Amino acid sequence: MTKFLFPAAVAVAIALTPSTPAFAQQQSESYKFLQAIKEAKGNDVIAMLDRPGSTIVNARDVTSGEGALHIVIKRGDQTYLRYLLQKGADANMRDRAGNTPLILAVQLGQRDMIPILTAAKANINLSNQSGVTPLILAVQGRDIDMVRQLLAAGANPDQSDRMAGQSARDYATNDPRNTAIAKLFTDTPRRQQAAVAGPKF
Repeated sequence: MTKFLFPAAVAVAIALTPSTPAFAQQQSESYKFLQAIKEAKGNDVIAMLDRPGSTIVNARDVTSGEGALHIVIKRGDQTYLRYLLQKGADANMRDRAGNTPLILAVQLGQRDMIPILTAAKANINLSNQSGVTPLILAVQGRDIDMVRQLLAAGANPDQSDRMAGQSARDYATNDPRNTAIAKLFTDTPRRQQAAVAGPKF
């Protein structure tokens, strides 16, 4: 009788896993879309995004959590970046490490992508899981032009990270190689962290 219990148990386990045809199809479509983005298959990308009611533009890789925007920023593809944003891609999507497209653009020195992302409502002060902001990364990279660009877009030099509890201003001040950026921050007024708005009575 035992030999009949195992198939029944397997059947129950399968029924309880998210492997329904609809789920599998959704995962498959997301994979195909992200592959088409990686391989720059323009016709396939357009066809998938032009389907009525499609939300696939914000599909994520099941392992890395990356979306299409992360992929195109990595290859420095401004054309795809603009197109995906026009199609409703979330400019503040985070990968598994909490990195936004803007953080990735700064990490990779993709300066020209910053205004494209901020025009699409990318949050200039949104940090990753370590609390690192785009401005902190620009300071750590000693890229004064990018620092100026981010400050002009509203970056907060006094927003601290979670690992060291230091802000972009602190990192610049404490790094003897960053005297030019430290001077830039000297001329930038200090900012307080915005208070979380509570209910009004």
